Amino acid sequence: MARQARAELTRDAVLLGAAEVFLRLGYANASLNEIINQSHVTKGALYFHFGSKEELARAVIDQGAQRLADAVLPVVNSRVPALEAVISISYDIAELTLSEPIVGAMTKLTYQIGDWRGAADRSPGQLAGDLYRDLAARAVAEGDLRSDANPNDVGMVWQQAVTGAYVVAASVDDLASMASRLERTWYYHLPAVVAEDKLPYFREFAARRLRRYVP
Repeated sequence: MARQARAELTRDAVLLGAAEVFLRLGYANASLNEIINQSHVTKGALYFHFGSKEELARAVIDQGAQRLADAVLPVVNSRVPALEAVISISYDIAELTLSEPIVGAMTKLTYQIGDWRGAADRSPGQLAGDLYRDLAARAVAEGDLRSDANPNDVGMVWQQAVTGAYVVAASVDDLASMASRLERTWYYHLPAVVAEDKLPYFREFAARRLRRYVP
């Protein structure tokens, strides 16, 4: 049991070290030697857990996705209205991207390595798509979206818009701009889907969430 615990600690150290290197240097410029030095492990220890840089990057994507899921699912499963939940979740992801190296690295890696797959059967993008569609369906049922809104279409647009804000921020090496990009995204998107009498409230809700990150 002690050996297993040590192995798990070593794996965690490698993942964190890799995330920090991917954030600092990007995927293409990150070397396994740099990751070994950052992680304070031996070359043998790294290769015991990961056979290549790509395998390590996909493990970082999986770990980042799991941390996001752990953070957002309590909001999704709460009694918070679905539209408030999806807006809040977008800002929570922005906060975690800055505060958690593994989440931040996941954001950069999904842009830099050219796909969204981790090592799991279903990609983070597929799981997120299901979540956005479910929230859109709830928001229609709760009367916050227009009655003619199609939950599948709205969920797809939410995923594309929110993901796009992250990808653009990562592509210009400005992860700190995510929250302000999201506020502008919500400001211009909400009129297309929100019931007219509720639009001022949800625009203000999105603006208030931004003020938690940008004084």
